[in-house]
Amino acid sequence: MRTPIRILILATIVMLVGVGSASARISNAPGDEITNGAQLYDRWYALPGISTPDGNNPIWERQATNTRSGADTWRCSECHGWDYKGSEGMYASGSHATGFPNVMKLATSMSNAEIVSHLKGSKDPSHDFSKYLDDTNLEKLARFLKEDLIDDSSSVDPITLKVTAGDAVHGKQLFETTCANCHGEDGKLLVFRTEGVNEYIGSVAKRDPYRFLHRTRFGVAGTEMPIGRELGWKPSDGVDVLAYAQSLPTGTEKEPVANAGAGSKSSPAMGGPQGGILGGMLTGISVLFGMFGMSAFFLFGLVVIGILIVWALRKRN
Repeated sequence: MRTPIRILILATIVMLVGVGSASARISNAPGDEITNGAQLYDRWYALPGISTPDGNNPIWERQATNTRSGADTWRCSECHGWDYKGSEGMYASGSHATGFPNVMKLATSMSNAEIVSHLKGSKDPSHDFSKYLDDTNLEKLARFLKEDLIDDSSSVDPITLKVTAGDAVHGKQLFETTCANCHGEDGKLLVFRTEGVNEYIGSVAKRDPYRFLHRTRFGVAGTEMPIGRELGWKPSDGVDVLAYAQSLPTGTEKEPVANAGAGSKSSPAMGGPQGGILGGMLTGISVLFGMFGMSAFFLFGLVVIGILIVWALRKRN
């Protein structure tokens, strides 16, 4: 009896040690560090235990084109864009423009340690995030900026924002097997509230494709969702999903006319004034004759009624 018990206890210890080792490997996996760094770039204050700073980021006063305030001013993505190119990318103009630099370009010329130092305010005291993020998180953010920024500019048209290089058929397969469970097959099951506007997967994909790509690959801080990078998706897979998502409804489409089949056209107008000068003349003549006709018919009716009354009176007498 003692031997089986000892074996059971030993097996349990081995199993617990194995689980602990596996957990350590997962938590220290390079992929997780980069994913966490990407989520910090998105909304670092969405992580547990971190409060949103009061007021605006001190450097926000250096620009006057982006009128957002509060928590948004502290986000790396709001200053430097979802394409990571800041004043040289999609946020070079428009309501998100700030004039802040291209971090993709800056990161290539800096080491991870130099990026961390910069995030601690070594080059600009107003850019000191060490008050809010510990060294571990700053190193994760630096690693993401240094090692995993993806340039998708060759896949997205800068004017139309449509995908120019992507396999929508493959994207549909990935979407239906991974994303549709939560977002629905038409992408409208979950509603996003963005700056007072309701959005769906389709509207985000069309209006802000770089945000779509970032969050498809790395997830959203503070939420649970499948992360493309952890599923083994390549950068091109994210572009394929984006290509398909841009075909999904945005919620602003007009409802089709009832009983109208594909390719149906509006019914021709029946009645009303004719077009052109000749048509106007004919319409006027028709109206004139119509008025005379109605008047003649009314007078004829009065005459008939009068005759009948006279006939009835004479017959009575």
